[in-house]
Amino acid sequence: MQEKYVLYGKLVRDRIPQIIRADGAEPEVYVAGPAEYRQRLRAKLAEDVAEYMEADETDAPEELADVLEVSFALAADLGVDPAQLEKIRAAKAEQRGGFAERIVWTGNR
Repeated sequence: MQEKYVLYGKLVRDRIPQIIRADGAEPEVYVAGPAEYRQRLRAKLAEDVAEYMEADETDAPEELADVLEVSFALAADLGVDPAQLEKIRAAKAEQRGGFAERIVWTGNR
């Protein structure tokens, strides 16, 4: 049976509580369990992708870096390190190609 959570708060980067303290406030935090962590990472990925989609060209690289950071965390949660993830990406690119040629498929004849 999959556990359901009523999600209050949001998953933040590891140093955020430290940064909040440095600004003179005391953050209220807890450490998520494994199932909640994975659920929150998925929600964070959706949030970061939405922020990337809304970003202008100036902010887009930073938002894309956030997507990459969450992707690495999701991979680590699955037991896949960045080097393994890159091997998987490269193998897919070798087999199916990348996106550099800007090809748009419109159907078959």
